[in-house]
Amino acid sequence: MGALIYGTNAPIPVDDRALMHLQLVVYSKLRAQESFAFNWKDEPGVGDGHGSIWISPGVPIVFKYAGSRDPSVNREWLRVLREAANQPSGLRLIPEPPAPGGRTEQGGA
Repeated sequence: MGALIYGTNAPIPVDDRALMHLQLVVYSKLRAQESFAFNWKDEPGVGDGHGSIWISPGVPIVFKYAGSRDPSVNREWLRVLREAANQPSGLRLIPEPPAPGGRTEQGGA
C-alpha cells in the first residue's frame, strides 16, 4: 500500500497500482497548470470517512510506493480518471475498468 502525500497533510493510503494511475493524471493536470479537487474514501481499517483536497500547482505532492517496481498502466483507466478530473466534482478513484483487449502497457502516459 502506497500513499499520496499533499503538502503538509497526512498521507492518503492508496494501492500502488491505483497510485500510479493517479500520479499520471495528477501530473498531467499540473503540467497544464490546472487545479482540481481530489476526493477519496478512507480505507476500511480507518473507518467509513472520506476526504477532499484542492490540488494546485506549487504545492508539494509525493507519490510514495510500497513496491519497488512501477505497476503496468491501463490506458482505459487513465482515460476515465482524466475525464473525472475534468468534472466539477473532481478526481475520484474509481475501480479499474478492463483494458481494451485485456492488455496493459508498461510505463507512463
